[in-house]
Amino acid sequence: MKITPRVKRILDNYESDTPGTKANLARILMQGRLAGTGKLVILPVDQGFEHGPARSFAPNPDGYDPHYHFQLAIDAGLSAYASVLGMIEAGADTFAGQIPLILKVNSANSHSTQKDQAVTASVKDALRLGCSAIGFTIYPASDDQYGMFEEIRAMSEEAKANGLAVVIWSYPRGGKLSKDGETAIDVTAYAAHMAAMLGAHIIKVKPPTAFIEQAEAKAIYEKQKIDISTLSARIAHVVQSCFNGRRIVVFSGGAAKGEKEILDEVRELNKGGANGSIMGRNAFQRPREDALKLLDAIVRIYKGQEG
Repeated sequence: MKITPRVKRILDNYESDTPGTKANLARILMQGRLAGTGKLVILPVDQGFEHGPARSFAPNPDGYDPHYHFQLAIDAGLSAYASVLGMIEAGADTFAGQIPLILKVNSANSHSTQKDQAVTASVKDALRLGCSAIGFTIYPASDDQYGMFEEIRAMSEEAKANGLAVVIWSYPRGGKLSKDGETAIDVTAYAAHMAAMLGAHIIKVKPPTAFIEQAEAKAIYEKQKIDISTLSARIAHVVQSCFNGRRIVVFSGGAAKGEKEILDEVRELNKGGANGSIMGRNAFQRPREDALKLLDAIVRIYKGQEG
């Protein structure tokens, strides 16, 4: 695999990592239609665990079959496919070597009132299944956040020792945080920074709003005249918060929405310097041809061919 100068510069930012871990990062960065650009589009399918099968797959019943998601990610020319243990086990042999895999190693479900997730897979599982990375969710602000930090510290150490990359979903919720605060610009930038501080190679957060949760942060944003007036400006601030762009930052697609709204958002993400998108429900809940059309448009935006 020959890497581009752009990918080499990204890999150079990970100064403590082994050749094995950098090789797995390179596999993700050199996969699919965005190979070599430094941009990523990842398909995540952990929603069945989080929300249940009907809420996740009834809008497009093909999605009940784990093979559907592997094939969708491959046919769309995406950078990686992320899912939970059982879903990846169900297609690991059929699709071996065709797309980099990210094993989501902790999960929650919609019946629980806890702002926490259970560890549901291991680094050994990721190695056995040929994955390039593990994925882990933290909930900054939750009463259980410190336990989650300790879990990912231990799992990250093991993953890196075995040449795997680490992806952290950083979703603030719980504790004293308001509902609007979950996607506030100060909270989102802080959550992304925490993921970087915890050693993530790839950081996933939600696109932030212009709302500021903390009074202390609001004073700083105003005094320093930090521009949060547009989504692209807020994305640039989140990227800056991840070691001044030395860490890969991708943004979630969120709840189901219309194609125009999705593409307008992706244009702002790209303009703000995001490394890409990690989009699940907005892709796999659409009929296959519609999903491929949408993903094609997203890839074209990140390649600078549209928008």
